Amino acid sequence: MSLLVVGLSHRSAPVSVLERASLAVEARTKLLQDTLAAEPATEAAVLATCNRIELYADVDKFHAGVAELSTLLAQHSGVGLDELTPYLYVHYEDRAVHHLFSVACGLDSMVVGEGQILGQIKDALALGQELHTAGRLLNDLFQQALRVGKRAHSETGIDRAGQSLVTFGLEQLADGAEVTQWAAGKRALVIGAGSMSSLAAATLARAGVDEIVVANRTRARADRLVEILGQAGVPTARAVEMDGVAGELARADVVVSCTGATGLVLTAEAVAGALGVEFDTAERAAEAPAAPADELDQHAAWVENGSATAAAQDRAVRRVPVRPASTGPARLHLLDLAMPRDIDGAAHRVAGVRLVDIESLAEASADAPMAADVDQVRTIVADEVAAFGAAQRAAHITPTVVALRTMAADVVAGEIARLDGRLPDLDEKQRAEITQTVRRVVDKLLHAPTVRVKQLASEPGGAGYADALRELFDLDPQTVAAVSRADLNDPNRGRS
Repeated sequence: MSLLVVGLSHRSAPVSVLERASLAVEARTKLLQDTLAAEPATEAAVLATCNRIELYADVDKFHAGVAELSTLLAQHSGVGLDELTPYLYVHYEDRAVHHLFSVACGLDSMVVGEGQILGQIKDALALGQELHTAGRLLNDLFQQALRVGKRAHSETGIDRAGQSLVTFGLEQLADGAEVTQWAAGKRALVIGAGSMSSLAAATLARAGVDEIVVANRTRARADRLVEILGQAGVPTARAVEMDGVAGELARADVVVSCTGATGLVLTAEAVAGALGVEFDTAERAAEAPAAPADELDQHAAWVENGSATAAAQDRAVRRVPVRPASTGPARLHLLDLAMPRDIDGAAHRVAGVRLVDIESLAEASADAPMAADVDQVRTIVADEVAAFGAAQRAAHITPTVVALRTMAADVVAGEIARLDGRLPDLDEKQRAEITQTVRRVVDKLLHAPTVRVKQLASEPGGAGYADALRELFDLDPQTVAAVSRADLNDPNRGRS
C-alpha cells in the first residue's frame, strides 16, 4: 500500500482560498481522469466539500506523487501552485488512513461530530467507482472509512459534540436565542435543492418555520423537495423558478443558500432592493482585506512522513475577524453554506441584514467546546487504522499464497499422471486413495508455513514476506499478478 493524500481544508487554509479552489462535479471528474493518467498514480478519489478538497491516490513514488497531485490540484482548482502550496497538507500510508478515518468520524470537521461528512465520503467513493478510478485500495479504504464513521456515531456520544453545519449556522443566526423560538412564525427561502439545501429545509421545518419556499435551477428537483417536505408535515411548502427569487426575497425572513453556482446568486444590491433600502456600492471599498499569506499560521505542508504535529494541526489559521453586521434589529437573516459563496459578502452592510457564511462559521467554530467523547472516538480511529493496515498487509500476500498452492496442486496432478503411466492397472478406488493421500501430505506440509506467513505479513514491516515466498518457491510473478487481477474483478468485492 502506497496511499497518498494531498489536500487543504479549513484547518490549513483561509476560507478565501478554499472558496477559489472549490471544485464543481465536472472539475472533479476531469481531475480524477487526469490523476489516473499521471505516471505515479494507479487509483484516485477526490473528497470535495464546502470546507475541504482532498485528492487520494495509490502511488508508486512518494515525492513524484506529491508533486504530481499538488500540480493537478492547482490546475483544476484554478489557484496557482505557488499560491496553493503553503496551504496544502500531505499524509502518506498509515497517516493517510488515520486522516480519512478521523474525517469520517467528524473529528476534522468545522463542527466537530457532524455526520454529514459520511454522505460526502460515500459520494466521493461512488464517483471513483463510476469513473473506474477507485481500485482495490481506495474501495477498501473508503468503505472502511464509512464503517468507522458509523461505528463512532453509534458507540460514542460524538453526536453531542457537534451538529450539522446547517444547525450550527442557524444557531449563529439566532444569536443566542433558542432556534425553535427564533424560527417560529418565520418564512424561509431555500435556494438550491441538493443534499445541503435539503438538510437545511428539513432543519427549518423541525425548527417550526411557517413556510418554506424552494428555488432551484432545475424545477423538478425543487418540486421533489417540496413533496418530501409536505410528507414530513410542513404546513406550507412550495417551489419557484430561480427567476422568482427576487420576489420571494422580499417576503422572506430567513434565506439559506447552497447551490453549485460559480458566481453570486444574491448580490448586496438585490438584498437591499428586497428590503427597500439603499446600498452604496462605495461601501464595498470598506470591506476588510484578507490577511496576506505570510501572516497566516500555515499547516506543515511538505511533511515526508505524512503527518503534521498535533500542535500544528490544532493551530487554526488566523482569520480576518468576523465583520459586524449592520446596526439595528435584523429583518432578513441570510445563511450562505455554498463554496464558492452564493451571497455577496457585502450584504452584511445592508441595513436590517444579518449574514452568516462559511467564513463566519469557521470563526465561530474555532471556540466551540470539544466533548469528552472525542477521546473515545480517537481510540476507535487508532484501533481501526491498525486493523486496516494489518488487513491490507495480509491481503498483499494472499495472491502469493494462492499461487503457491496452485503450483503445489499442479505438481500433484503431474505426479498422479506419471503414476498412471507407470501403473496402468490401478483400479479407480486405488487411484483415488493414492491421489487423496498425496494431496493430504502436500496440504499438511504447506498449512503451517502459509498460516504463519499470513500472520507475519499482517505485522508492520511484513511486506517482504511475499517477496521471500516467491523467491524461495520460484513462483512465476505473472501467476501471482493473475490471481490479484481475478480478486480485483470479483463482482462481489467491496459490497457492504
